Amino acid sequence: MDQLSEAFINALYLLFSGDRELWIIVATSFSVSLRAILVATPIAIVIAFLLAMTRFPGQRSLVMIIHTLQAVPAVVVGLTVYIVLSRQGPLGDWRLLFTQTAMIVGQILLCLPLLISMAHATFAGADRRAWETARTLGANRVQATLTFFYELRFALLAAIIAGFGRIIAEVGSSIMVGGNILHHTRNIPTAIALETAKGEYAQGLALGIVLLLLAFGLNALLHLSQQQRPVYA
Repeated sequence: MDQLSEAFINALYLLFSGDRELWIIVATSFSVSLRAILVATPIAIVIAFLLAMTRFPGQRSLVMIIHTLQAVPAVVVGLTVYIVLSRQGPLGDWRLLFTQTAMIVGQILLCLPLLISMAHATFAGADRRAWETARTLGANRVQATLTFFYELRFALLAAIIAGFGRIIAEVGSSIMVGGNILHHTRNIPTAIALETAKGEYAQGLALGIVLLLLAFGLNALLHLSQQQRPVYA
């Protein structure tokens, strides 16, 4: 108990003293995950919109595959990216392995199925009167589509928040393709795993507190967006 109390006090000290190594890890984690979600979001929304608004052979099978991919473990995604980017892999000449770019690729692959599934459910269950009204008032297809997106912005925001939460805390993919390199690819989850393995709990607890605060903030934002979601008659 004394060891835990001491580790917790040291964790708080690291947080509030501005420990350089700690905040480099936090900055790396947020930088990688934010870039991943920024790339994945427009791709996912376009795919989800097309799946919900169009009909083509094999559509249901494709939707089922996307739903299934949500359950793929992060370590499997990491292994796949590792094989592709390794020296013997098809993209080995690009030398992306153990870089932040490789981590971003892994995180994009992790969050895409979740983003697509949630956005698809949003589009499929939406009231299409906003799109139809915009078209009636003379808007072209692009303008009507943007109006439709705007009406569903809170539900889409919920999908983005869920996707970001999925990747900011994942460890399997990041440690495999990033290599956990200090000041370069070491993010919050990989640092927690490393410090715990070494028996150094203070930094791990400090980073865990950051993740808890992030989770609280994301859930508060999600709750706020759900409260503000418009209700159609």
